[in-house]
Formats: sequence, structure tokens, C-alpha cells
Amino acid sequence: MVKFAAINGSLRDNSYSAKAIKIAITRVEALGGEVEFLDLRTMTLPFCNGEKEYPDYPDVEKLRQTVKAADGLILATPEYHGGVSGVIKNALDLMSFDELSGKVTGLISVLGGQPNSNALNDLRLIMRWVHGWVIPEQIAIGQAWQAFNDEGKLLDEKLSERFDRFAMSLVTNTQKLS
Repeated sequence: MVKFAAINGSLRDNSYSAKAIKIAITRVEALGGEVEFLDLRTMTLPFCNGEKEYPDYPDVEKLRQTVKAADGLILATPEYHGGVSGVIKNALDLMSFDELSGKVTGLISVLGGQPNSNALNDLRLIMRWVHGWVIPEQIAIGQAWQAFNDEGKLLDEKLSERFDRFAMSLVTNTQKLS
């Protein structure tokens, strides 16, 4: 069985990023993956200042240990001003090669406007820099306010199928590279 850490990079209540990552988690678990959800809304993390230790912030160690123990990652971010959210960038900056190197990673971005790949490209560059392996299947949900029903389920069948392919690629590639 492969283990994943899933990081929601949005702080907003009723976040579309959280809805999207929960769908990905469900699909990965249906394929036999084990997923630990790290919701940055519930964690107390400092701004990264380049230090190695943050003794006043036990959630930094929780973040690092959860990611280090995982075989792969699922990262979800809203796209703000053409890039990743500050909170997911900060969370990734609080980690190092020790936690991130070699992790097979699936990327999800959520936008209020038209789908594009700016935030996905940012995450892809970050993960490549720390020697992670990003799967080619990625999810960009444009006009997110129209993508989910009140229960957080996807309204578009083609988008749902993309989540299936995303989960399959993530699990399969993680198994191959673990």
C-alpha cells in the first residue's frame, strides 16, 4: 500500500481547493492508497525565515514528519494573482529535500475565472527544484463556483473522469517509484 500526504493550500472556509482535494483523496483511497490530510486552515505555521527549527510551532514538525513518511503528495492550491497561494508556498518552504525529494506528486489548482496552468506550473517548478516527481495528469478547475454542488460533489462528468485518471496515475506511478 502506498501512503500519501494531501495538503490543502487554502485558508478560506468552504474552500473549493478543500473540496477538490477531498475528491482526489476519495479516488486515491478507492484505489488502495492511504492518505493523511493536512489542512493548512487548522495548522499553526510560522512564516518561513530559513531556520531549520521552529520550536514554538509543533505543527511544523507534524507537517515535516507526515510528508517525510509519505510515498507521495497531493497538493491543492487556489490560484491568486496568477500563482500559488502564499500558504502552500510557505508550507513547502518550511520543508526541505529531506521531506520532499523523491515524492511522486499530483497537482490541483482552483480558479474563479478561466482554467489555466499558472499555479500548476509554479508547483511543478517547486517540486522539480526539490527533486520531486510530478505526474503529467493535473487538475485545473476554472470557474470553481460552478464546479461543485452543495455537498461538494462535481457537477461535470468529464471533470470527474479527469479525477479518476489523476488518481490512477498518482497511485500507479507512486507504486512504480517507491
